[in-house]
Amino acid sequence: MVARNTAYAEESAEVEVLYANLDKLKVLTKKIQGSLDRLETSGRVVKDAIGPIYSNTQSLQITNSNIDRINEAIEKLRKPVDAKAREEGVIRAGPQSAGVPQYLSALKRVDAALKSLTATNLRSNQQAIADLTALMNTGSGKLQDLFRSMLIQNVDPVEPLHYLTKELPFPSIPEETITDLGPIAAAISAAAAYGPQRQGEDPAIAIYAEIRGPYITSSLQNLAIASINTAKRRPTDGPYKQGTNGIGVYANALEGFIGVEHENIVKIYTGEQQGRALQATCRSAMAEFSKTLRELNQYIKANLMTDCFLAFEIIEIVTAMSYRIDSKTGELKSLFIEALRPVRETAKSSLSELLEETKRKAANIPVLPPDGGSVPLVNEVMSSLSTLTGYSGPLASILTSLGDGNWRSTSSAASSAPLDVSPDSSTLFSHFILDMIEALISSLEARGRTFHRTKSALGVFISNIFCIVDRSIRQSSELSRYLSSPDSIARIDAFRKRGTSTYLEAWKETSQHLMDVQYTSRGPRPTSSGPVDSAAIVKALSSKDKDTIKEKFKAFNASFDELVARHKALYMEREVRGALAREVQAVIEPLYARFWDRYHEIDKGRGKYVKYDKGALSAQLQALA
Repeated sequence: MVARNTAYAEESAEVEVLYANLDKLKVLTKKIQGSLDRLETSGRVVKDAIGPIYSNTQSLQITNSNIDRINEAIEKLRKPVDAKAREEGVIRAGPQSAGVPQYLSALKRVDAALKSLTATNLRSNQQAIADLTALMNTGSGKLQDLFRSMLIQNVDPVEPLHYLTKELPFPSIPEETITDLGPIAAAISAAAAYGPQRQGEDPAIAIYAEIRGPYITSSLQNLAIASINTAKRRPTDGPYKQGTNGIGVYANALEGFIGVEHENIVKIYTGEQQGRALQATCRSAMAEFSKTLRELNQYIKANLMTDCFLAFEIIEIVTAMSYRIDSKTGELKSLFIEALRPVRETAKSSLSELLEETKRKAANIPVLPPDGGSVPLVNEVMSSLSTLTGYSGPLASILTSLGDGNWRSTSSAASSAPLDVSPDSSTLFSHFILDMIEALISSLEARGRTFHRTKSALGVFISNIFCIVDRSIRQSSELSRYLSSPDSIARIDAFRKRGTSTYLEAWKETSQHLMDVQYTSRGPRPTSSGPVDSAAIVKALSSKDKDTIKEKFKAFNASFDELVARHKALYMEREVRGALAREVQAVIEPLYARFWDRYHEIDKGRGKYVKYDKGALSAQLQALA
């Protein structure tokens, strides 16, 4: 019992302790709650006091940042404006005082300042932009004066022949000068954007062309004059001979100067400036070259028969040169084509003119050689054709542009006819040569028919012409090459046959005397082979037939002797004399041999009627050669 009470008392005591601690905890909680309430009240008071101060501080920080940015912008704007004050002294002093590198740097800074001010687009900057623009123009002007003074040091006219004959390079601007000219030209071109030339030509290019252009033109002046003077020849000098005119030297010199200028320009200018600079620099020289070609063209037109070859030479020289220059520079080809146009048109028309002039000259020959000899026109025309073969290049282009056969007329109808360009240029050239030869021989033949009263003289005249033509062709490898086709040979050989047949017509009457009539019904048919018994045949003839045979012999003798004498009196080229003699012999000898075999016993060997035996006649015919 006692133990139970003791345990109970202990538990009771613990409960008491717990209650006591609980009361302390409540008291402490109330104190903490009171502290929190007081803390919250204090915090609220602090917040209400500090909040406006924090807000003001933040606003001040933003304002301060904005002020810093404004100061930076003002400083940035002030720099371009201040550039005028900083660079004006250097720029106005000129490049000689400050030194070219420093001067160019000052202009670059002014250029940068102008770009910066222009980009802001502020009205307040307009005066500063105007001031800097004026300063930039002043600097550009001083650079242009320097650029001009440097270029003008190397423009004393030179003698091109000295460099051409000694195969020396044409003089150029010294390398050290070109090194300085490049940056100066670039600065002048950049400054031109702010100057009055904004819509015009680049002043750096204009100055270069203004100084170098006249230098080229004046250096070439003597060659231009020489080209004109060497074209003016005496009429007795004959056709123009290739290479005797000064245009070839003139063209070579012009090409040399253009090449040097291109090399200079490539080192001084950049990009598309190079082409513009070369065009501007060479404009005056090209104008003078074009003028020279026009003057030569007038001379060629006035002397077309002898000087059309000069037109072909000019075309060949200038065309080749234009391609070389275009390949090197990419420029000036159109200027060369335009300069060449008048000469090319004259060359085209010259082909039909050559044909027509050949016909006119042939028709207007007042007197032909009475002995059937040829005329100088034949050699003249063949010499011209042989000379033409030396210009196969330009002729190929001209003939192709005309079309096959369109050189036969100068009428507008022919020039507007559709072109037949199917044959190659070599074939076209052979056709033209054949047309020239046919026009020559046909026109002379027509003139010969009105002048020569005998067929023998006319036949010899035609044969002599053909012989000279044929000889000229054989002696010229080029003419032979162009006239080697079967068609060409046949067309030319037709004139040989015409001459031969015309000449043989004169012997037709003589051969007619050797024709007799045989009546096979009156006796046995004469044998076609074997020995002929002349005595028997003559004996069988009636008195009338015998008289007829006697007259035939007498007529033949007279006609034959006359034609032999005439043959020997006529002038014949060596080949013609031999060829015609053989043709006559081929006709007369067999006829006479047959007639003689049958009727030589008509005068019983007395020679009263039968003047020639077969051997004597054969000897006479052979002597014709």
